[in-house]
Amino acid sequence: MTTTAVRQGGVRLTQYAQGGGCACKIPPGELEEVVAGLTGGAPRTEPAGDLIVGLDSGDDAAVVRLPGGAGGRAVVVTADFFTPVVDDPYDWGRIAAANALSDVYAMGGSPLVATNLLAWPRGTLPLDLAREVLRGGLDVAGEAGCHVAGGHSVDDPEPKYGMAVTGVADPERLLRNDAGRAGVPLSLTKPLGLGVLNNRHKATGEVFAEAVETMVALNRDAAAAALAAGAVCATDVTGFGLLGHLYKLARASGVTAVVDAAAVPLLDGAREAVRDGYVSGGTRRNLGWVAPHTDFGRTDEPARLLLADAQTSGGLLVAGEVPGAPVVGELVPEGEHRLVVR
Repeated sequence: MTTTAVRQGGVRLTQYAQGGGCACKIPPGELEEVVAGLTGGAPRTEPAGDLIVGLDSGDDAAVVRLPGGAGGRAVVVTADFFTPVVDDPYDWGRIAAANALSDVYAMGGSPLVATNLLAWPRGTLPLDLAREVLRGGLDVAGEAGCHVAGGHSVDDPEPKYGMAVTGVADPERLLRNDAGRAGVPLSLTKPLGLGVLNNRHKATGEVFAEAVETMVALNRDAAAAALAAGAVCATDVTGFGLLGHLYKLARASGVTAVVDAAAVPLLDGAREAVRDGYVSGGTRRNLGWVAPHTDFGRTDEPARLLLADAQTSGGLLVAGEVPGAPVVGELVPEGEHRLVVR
């Protein structure tokens, strides 16, 4: 369903950003070059806890096991922010908060407290709009049962918003991207197409209500269902697209991932948005990154672009069956290619 763009005071926030949402991430290949060699350094002072998940596998959040006497708990820490993905400031705040909280859910944790991260062109955009962004973030954090306690703001020519989130988890029941095993199905808990629909929204002002509701939906229940089903491996699908995040999971787990393209759910209008050319540069970079490691078979270009579509606040990709979520593929023993699309 599409409607006319919602504007507050005649302002279209997406027009103040070079990119939009998670499509404005640094490309995955470039990012890996930046962080290469930054792991394994010994702290000068003995840390208070054991780092369980760090930079090594490029997982969704860092996890530290608390020292003795903490009842076998771990702290999950993440930060995520981005430029406006929709024009409505309240919706942008809700989407950004749900996206930041998702990293904690993707590790099998529960968010505990968040702080706001806000960059705002105070000489260009009214601060009333910033208040609406923050209100949206506060409402979604409240839905998640997560405290919001202050944050940090800067004067910036380009608006950006997100959250730094701290959560808790059972260190023996984490969802990790390096724990995949051959013979396990792959489930996807939200449909794809958010990137191309957001790009169309930015270009035309059309509002896609289904896309907005998909982005603001928390991954809390999906994570709980995955843990209840005994899953130990998962990741959320955001700026690197389904194929990009699945490539990282398969590589970290030492397996090959097979995707059934026809089984992957899509939002209404996603195919048409690709057909009409509303494909972000981030999506094309995602596809270029995974292509050397992928056997696409007879999959056509539009389908490849949707599988690589840069999502914002997408669903969980779980190694295992999740009730109510479609099975979109499986993990198999490592082969010639890291990814196979059929």
